Amino acid sequence: MDQPDWRDEEISALRKRLFRLGEAGLHINESLDFDAVLQGVLDSARDLAQARYGAIILLDDAGQAEDVLASGLTPGEEERLWNAPEAAWFFERLGRLPGPLRLPDLPGYLRSQGLADPGLPVAAGPFLAAPVRHLGRSVATVYLAREATGPEFGADDEETLVMFASQAAMVIANARRYREELRARTDLETLVDTSPVGVVVFNAKTGAPVSLNREAARIVGSLRDEDQPPEQLLQVLSFRRSDGREVSLEEFSLAEALSTGETVRAEELVLRVPDGRSVTVLLNATPILSEEGGIASYVVTLQDLAPLEEQERLRAEFLAMVSHELRTPLAAVKGSADTLLESESDLDPAEMRQFHRIIRDQADSMRELIGDLLDVARIETGTLPVEPALANVAFMVDQATERFLSGNGRDVLNVELSPNLPPVMADRRRIVQVLGNLLTNAAANSPEGSPITVSVVREGVHVAVSVADDGRGIPAEQLPHLFRRFSRPEGADRGSGIAGSGLGLAICRGIVEAHGGRIWAESEGPGLGARFTFTLPVADGDGTGDVPTVAGRGSRGTVQGKVRVLAVDDDPQALRYVRDALDRAGFAPIVTPDPEDVPRLIQEENPLFNVNYFCRLASIILAGS
Repeated sequence: MDQPDWRDEEISALRKRLFRLGEAGLHINESLDFDAVLQGVLDSARDLAQARYGAIILLDDAGQAEDVLASGLTPGEEERLWNAPEAAWFFERLGRLPGPLRLPDLPGYLRSQGLADPGLPVAAGPFLAAPVRHLGRSVATVYLAREATGPEFGADDEETLVMFASQAAMVIANARRYREELRARTDLETLVDTSPVGVVVFNAKTGAPVSLNREAARIVGSLRDEDQPPEQLLQVLSFRRSDGREVSLEEFSLAEALSTGETVRAEELVLRVPDGRSVTVLLNATPILSEEGGIASYVVTLQDLAPLEEQERLRAEFLAMVSHELRTPLAAVKGSADTLLESESDLDPAEMRQFHRIIRDQADSMRELIGDLLDVARIETGTLPVEPALANVAFMVDQATERFLSGNGRDVLNVELSPNLPPVMADRRRIVQVLGNLLTNAAANSPEGSPITVSVVREGVHVAVSVADDGRGIPAEQLPHLFRRFSRPEGADRGSGIAGSGLGLAICRGIVEAHGGRIWAESEGPGLGARFTFTLPVADGDGTGDVPTVAGRGSRGTVQGKVRVLAVDDDPQALRYVRDALDRAGFAPIVTPDPEDVPRLIQEENPLFNVNYFCRLASIILAGS
């Protein structure tokens, strides 16, 4: 009599367990959200085994711990768990369990295996763990624990957890696959939506647009009236194909056009609306077939050709400008040469020299413009020769401003150098070229009497050089386009040479970026001046180093680690040559054209007077002659 009662109780318990397993299986199948699935698996496992604590460790394809989720912990217990020094090691080691593990006392088990107690705040009592396997591979491990005073887990608990883990394996695998597909779809949608090419998907049967990305919406928006739906626009749209055919969608519906199944490759179309607005696009169209072989949808890509047309317009304008810039000096050269040939006997020597100077100066002008054209071509092909070496920023500024003042006829130029500037890595000739272009640009875009300011400051591991003027300023919408080829500032004079040619600033950007720096422009707006700034890397990693400062034209300072040499000459050209030779040889030149400055400079700068050095200086200067 007792035996049937015992069997009835066992059958009843089994039914309850199966019922709970079924409920748990239904619960974890309610969602495909990965985080929700993991949380549901863990909560259901705790409920089935009546565990106080639970955790699930997720494994990646390589079997390494990818993520850990805990359940049943108070905020304080959870904080102590994640801050436990051996928590990561504990979960990583038990994540490789080949089968279920049921223990009355986890710390005792670890000690019996010769392992250290991980010191987890919630693993001091009965412990139960089981791997979650899918297609023979572990995808997760579930851990359950009770209070230290709680009852041990029984064989029924272990069997229930193993059965539940087999159900959870498929759910976790499906949720993970769904998450990966969702991520891939999101990535693809983001890629399509941010593409610079318009993408539209049409329903082949109805001709209605199913989806369109941001660029397609922009192109369509230029033709669409405000609050006009795309479907209504398609009813009035017409397009002219490359063969001259004009197709109106009012007479020939888009559904009919798509039903032909035509594949279009890189065809230039002009889209029009009745009020005359139009846009030229490069179109590709591809039909997408259904499983039955019919046309299910059409994918159309549209590339707005307006930027390319604008580029071609700028190119043509640029070629016209270059022709003008070359034709003017060429006419002067030919006229002077003709005069010399035809009237040589009637000209006095002074007139002949004047015509020779005209030929020389105009030839130099043409050579400079051709050199700029070659520099742009080298920048585009990545072959611009740049040879950075240890350089003194103050010296390069001094050289560029002297050239500018001697050839520009302006004398309102301020130079502001921060003290203790570090040496930089730069190709001196190229950086002087950048400064010259920026100074010429500032002069061409500001009144003759207004000041131009050159400033140099240290900014971390870079030195920033700025050229500022109080001239016409730059509209905000033009700032991003200033350094592009053929980009000429609005209102630039055609005869202004490089300042308005669209070459100077493009060359500046190419040279600066070849040095590892960057260049940008700032302006408060029209009439408020502009500031152009570029950076150069300091010569050493920590930004420290000796600072060779040139004491010429009011720029004076202490030189550390370099021999000071004082040079005096009333000839500016000779003085500049001596200074350049000394600087290239590693000396710190102190130059002045005024002999009366010599006593003061000797006292303040303390240059070195030594026979051996004088011999070396003489050999350096003579070698460069």
